[in-house]
Amino acid sequence: MIVAERKPFNEIKEMLKDYKKVLTIGCGTCVAVCLAGGEKEVEILNSELIIARKIDKDPIVTGAFTVERQCDMEFLSELDAKVDEYDALLSMACGAGIQFLAERFPDIPVFPAVDTSFIGVNRDVGWYEEKCRACGNCVLGMTAGICPVTMCAKNLFNGPCGGTNSGSCEIDPDQPCAWFKIYERLASQNRLDNIIEICPPTDWRNQKPRTIMQPVYKERILA
Repeated sequence: MIVAERKPFNEIKEMLKDYKKVLTIGCGTCVAVCLAGGEKEVEILNSELIIARKIDKDPIVTGAFTVERQCDMEFLSELDAKVDEYDALLSMACGAGIQFLAERFPDIPVFPAVDTSFIGVNRDVGWYEEKCRACGNCVLGMTAGICPVTMCAKNLFNGPCGGTNSGSCEIDPDQPCAWFKIYERLASQNRLDNIIEICPPTDWRNQKPRTIMQPVYKERILA
């Protein structure tokens, strides 16, 4: 899931200083689960904005709406009849949802209320760990399911470096060395030959905007 956290309130307030009517839009999936941008968080943020602007003698009118997914145009259609009442939109979705919202309503300013942190897993209630950088060159089959791009401070596809120290990273002693963990797991699986295989240089496909079409849907999409 995508993990996000709300921007500092003063940053949000500054972004909206020139707007009198703002629709705050939540997202009912990832950011709702990590308590950053669901229906409850929308209401809390609106209340803070109303109080702060009232103190500043610069009142603001806020609206609230939470869609199922902001990264899905089908759900954004629910907003078509609402956005014209406002002079700005405040999105509590991830960066992808915010961009999709801005694409759907290009004539209305769209502002982000959250910072997208990472793709992670839900370890426990309120505890999220980053596991994937979406690099586009997955090597998890070779590295025993431990991602060296995410877990290694140097993002090494071929490791370890010379800085591993008693199983920890030289950058931070509290951070386990990714390649030490990969070695241990490969050893337990009798697959240590993997660690001497050279992984070719990555083309870092995540450095440019990507579009992925599942083959089964490609013909219909391009028709």
